[in-house]
Amino acid sequence: MNKNLAVKLCGIPMKNPLTTASGTFNPQAHSQFYDLGILGAITVKGVADKPWPGNPTPRIAETYGGMLNSVGLQNPGADAFITEDLPFIRKFDTKIIVNLAGHSIAEYCRVAEKMTQADVDLLELNISCPNIKEGGVAFGTNASMAEEVVREVKKIVTKPLIVKLSPNVTDITEIAKAAEAGGADALSMINTLFGMRIDVYKRRPVLAQKMGGFSGPAVKPVAVRMVYQVHQACDLPIVAMGGVATGEDVAEFIMAGATMVATGTMNLTEPDCPVRILKELEAFMEKTGVTDINEIRGIVE
Repeated sequence: MNKNLAVKLCGIPMKNPLTTASGTFNPQAHSQFYDLGILGAITVKGVADKPWPGNPTPRIAETYGGMLNSVGLQNPGADAFITEDLPFIRKFDTKIIVNLAGHSIAEYCRVAEKMTQADVDLLELNISCPNIKEGGVAFGTNASMAEEVVREVKKIVTKPLIVKLSPNVTDITEIAKAAEAGGADALSMINTLFGMRIDVYKRRPVLAQKMGGFSGPAVKPVAVRMVYQVHQACDLPIVAMGGVATGEDVAEFIMAGATMVATGTMNLTEPDCPVRILKELEAFMEKTGVTDINEIRGIVE
């Protein structure tokens, strides 16, 4: 049976619906395990206008069903990314999505201006990272601020703008609608949930920042629920993520309404997981008689 895995995100053709979640993927390192060209798109770690040092260590910890991280969007800055990282990624036959980070609207706009002029395909506006103490949390959890930052960045960019939503809110559809009103071309969700672990022998938090972002298989039901809710509430395409570990997980998110699906924590525990996941997705389609992956998008009422 011939199977079509190709999708379009914001009008841009992707060979399949699989991408990577920002912050969990290193192109240079992961390319040692498989041809990155098998991916529909590569989503790179957050890029800021200037270098960010990140949070103090320890900043990563394992936990049941996943992991906690408080890396803090450490990155070398936009200029270094453009000159050092981007040429390497362009060697592969895949689309490039750049995640934009900032502490303020001005910072978001500066990095957006640099990246809209760079050789990338789409931009992902990170208004939801729970690991920075300034603008990121407020923008991602407040509807009016979310709409404002999206509107200002949208004035600058010429490439499709994906807005990454935080799950740490009472009603994610409210933030999704605000991003849509601000001019977002697509949405991505979910970012990590707030979590915490305490070392009962040392009697202190495991992470230096006390709290961090919880990700991994345990968060998937929350992510599926939120993707479903936002798909019902908005008309924008969705890039889904949160606990993806198998081809059936990809199918589940697509049925909930996603156009593309990202692997996150699995990139750290099984670096070549996309190879297996794509094979499993094709096997699922064969088993269930699905000839075009787009047939099942949002089929759950």
